[in-house]
Amino acid sequence: MHSRDIFRNLSPLDHRYWEANAALFDALADRLSEEAQVRAQARVEVALLETHLEARGRADPALFARLESIAAATDGAEVALEEEKTRHNVRALVNVLKRKVPEELSPLVHLGATSVDILDTARALTLRDATLEVVLPLLASVLDELARLAVEEAETPQVGRTHGRHAVPITFGFAMAEYAARLGKCLPRLEDLAKDLRGKLAGATGSYNALAMSYADPEEIERACLSRLGLEPSEHSTQLVEPEHALRLLLELDVAFGVIANLADDLRHLQREEIDEVRESFGSAQVGSSTMPQKRNPWNSEHVKSLWKAFFPRSMTFFMDQVSEHQRDLTNSASERFVVEFVAGLCAAANRMLKVLRGLKVDRARMAANLASGAGLVLAEPTYILLAEAGVADAHEAVRQLTLEAEASGVPLAAALDRHPELRDAVHGKLRELGHEDPAGFFEKPELYRGRAAEKAARLGAKYRALAERWKGGMEALTARAGASGGGRSSGDGAKTD
Repeated sequence: MHSRDIFRNLSPLDHRYWEANAALFDALADRLSEEAQVRAQARVEVALLETHLEARGRADPALFARLESIAAATDGAEVALEEEKTRHNVRALVNVLKRKVPEELSPLVHLGATSVDILDTARALTLRDATLEVVLPLLASVLDELARLAVEEAETPQVGRTHGRHAVPITFGFAMAEYAARLGKCLPRLEDLAKDLRGKLAGATGSYNALAMSYADPEEIERACLSRLGLEPSEHSTQLVEPEHALRLLLELDVAFGVIANLADDLRHLQREEIDEVRESFGSAQVGSSTMPQKRNPWNSEHVKSLWKAFFPRSMTFFMDQVSEHQRDLTNSASERFVVEFVAGLCAAANRMLKVLRGLKVDRARMAANLASGAGLVLAEPTYILLAEAGVADAHEAVRQLTLEAEASGVPLAAALDRHPELRDAVHGKLRELGHEDPAGFFEKPELYRGRAAEKAARLGAKYRALAERWKGGMEALTARAGASGGGRSSGDGAKTD
């Protein structure tokens, strides 16, 4: 085939993002590229041929090993050249295989199958293997880093934020535990859904017409063929496998993508100048702006969100591919090809987030300063709770008035409370009952009011670190190499702008 300068490629995935994720994208290409798809289709054809031979009492392990070697060495370029003549991709593959297998076996190649038997079954193989062998280990590495931060920063005080405003104190580990828990739930589901992808060998309308000409039990032939590939048959096929098996997997991948995008958005905002609680790593020669030399932009996090914006809408196409007229039309033939790009986009985003998390600098002093900056107003909630427990009828309104008074006069909440001895004494009395020997000191240390944030962060961090171990080991070397090269080129869309 043609050699091509990668910068002549049209898709950014094939030049900009390939350079930033070379090892990772090469692993995906081994499983999802056009060449990989053709070889998977050849595996299905060979599994069918072996099933025919076994059903006819001609099973031969040495011959089967030879046939499987032929499938593994199938040349996508040769098949493409044949397709120029046939104008039909599967018939081109069949013609190539017929020339390579022993001549006496040629009549059995593709016997009883329709094109989509081969295509849908091969698609299940490639999508399954890419998910289990590349995507899951990569996501597990991201999960492991989130869980590590949850444990390491479990005790780090941070102000909680709702609606972009200060709420009540939490810890940074608790904030990271949220994403560990959300992403962590995706991984077992992805594994289950990948393993539940189905194949078919049921013919042109799914009713086994062709195989029934040769066998009394064509469904058993289907089961035997697919079992060679580690697949189960679709419970009911038309010319297509039931689309919901692949749809559910793709939607769960989109869920994981959304979790990573939400994390990226939070980390991006925590790097705002007025917050400045975390920092992405920044290379010594890295440039943040073409005109403002001081800029240190959160470009990696922005890059992750931008990838999500580009790819998550494709889930609409996944749903549209669920619909096919009668036993089959061809309206999914082009759109399904772009599933590969969706998986690559998710992996590029996950790999960039892995780089962010591994190099993230947590400014504990700044977190403490931001927590203290509210003059104790973050403790309005416990003040209200304590007054209510003390029997004050409208405790919430009383504290609301205190916060207005504190803001108007520019004093801390504790000082405003001191101006109302009856309220102060009620609050202090309840604090003493709870074991606070110095009630006034409670208002000087808002980090003490954190509920179960630290404990929950540590617990969830430990849980999801253990879970991540199930998958991340197989890709540790690959993700480390890809993560190290992830910023080798300024492949963030915002990195080159002012």
